[in-house]
Amino acid sequence: MAEALRAVVAEPWVEVAERALPGELRVLRAAEKSLNGERRGLRAVLPFLGPAFIAAVAYVDPGNFATNMAGGSRYGYMLLWVVLSANLMAMLIQSMSAKLGIATGQNLAEVCRDRFPRPVVIFLWIQAELIAMATDLAEFVGAAIGLNLLFGIPLFTAALITGVAAFAILALQAFGFRRLEATIAVLVGVIVVAFGLEVLRAEPNWGSVAGGMVVPQFAGTESVLLAAGILGATVMPHVIYLHSALTQKRVVGSSPAARRKIFHFEKVDVVIAMGIAGVINLAMLTTAAAVFHSRGLLDAGSDLNQVFSGLDRYLGGNSGAVFGIALLASGISSSSVGTLAGQVVMQGFIRRRISVFLRRAITMVPALIVIGANFDPSRALVLSQVFLSFGIPFAMIPLLIFTRDKKLMNGLANSRLTNYAAYGVAALIIGLNVFLLYQTLTGAA
Repeated sequence: MAEALRAVVAEPWVEVAERALPGELRVLRAAEKSLNGERRGLRAVLPFLGPAFIAAVAYVDPGNFATNMAGGSRYGYMLLWVVLSANLMAMLIQSMSAKLGIATGQNLAEVCRDRFPRPVVIFLWIQAELIAMATDLAEFVGAAIGLNLLFGIPLFTAALITGVAAFAILALQAFGFRRLEATIAVLVGVIVVAFGLEVLRAEPNWGSVAGGMVVPQFAGTESVLLAAGILGATVMPHVIYLHSALTQKRVVGSSPAARRKIFHFEKVDVVIAMGIAGVINLAMLTTAAAVFHSRGLLDAGSDLNQVFSGLDRYLGGNSGAVFGIALLASGISSSSVGTLAGQVVMQGFIRRRISVFLRRAITMVPALIVIGANFDPSRALVLSQVFLSFGIPFAMIPLLIFTRDKKLMNGLANSRLTNYAAYGVAALIIGLNVFLLYQTLTGAA
């Protein structure tokens, strides 16, 4: 096995393969056959699927539920273009993040640490930790709301149960990366099925859906706030760091040609995973528009408890319970992924590593404080996503700087078209945030 691998992959990866668990070894052998051209078509892609699905969980976390439901109920189908645009941006950004890990063998935080001045590194680390806290807040609060809606468990107790469930998922890492990836994929599948049912029952106006996806428009400050929240909930800063870590040592190419093949397969992974996440987000907002906005219930989506009861009332068939199950699956899975991302950030920027279980316990505290203080949990979800939107440039701009560096990227530097697209995305995100600040501070309508 090791002798065959050395023809297409780098020495460190051969050592990883020799130490791999049986399930992982089968995947690595299949990956080697794909790189050699022995596997073609879908079979060639399968060994490389997984990293983007873990990253995609962050794109369907409870923050997405809150912002999409609020946006759909208040503005109908108007903000669907924001959801679509955000998911297309996510495909670009996540492919660049995956490419950085493949090309350099380092994750984004590590490259920042090695190439930026120390004060810049400290600043980026601190803001990344704050972003991680906002992320954890959304995920824990969301899962706790799901348990509360389904079983009537008090929110504080539900948050503690969420922590235990997240610990259990994180423990799967001991059995290899495939076990964790499969579990996350199943939870994403639950969300897909749930919102597939919801949107079919809602019977939306498909002409309005199409119009909302292609006609950019706003309707005052609150719509911009929700658009920024949707953007922050979709283009998640912490998974820009995480995706590069998921690919940096999974399969390491020994030559530029091998690395290009690996990246080709990872692009397929990104398109599939982010495409699924995009469909879920579109279905969320569409459901809220069809069920609540069409009935004049403009504020119904701003409270997930009202969403739960409203779906039951207007759609029947235990639609509220279906929504609650999806929210719970989202909260538990994204909470685990958020912890992995936080570990990457800390270890990458400052070379400090703490147990993921200890980190999970620490990051539970803000969510428990919010719940214990009786702050509106649905509002907390939306505001946390707006905060995340302001953190996107601090991860994206370094990513763009590094992935356009031909010397660093070992034959995988961005094309000119990719650079221009990334410049445009960064400018759009920063511009939206500046516009949001202006409207909020001046009270412009």
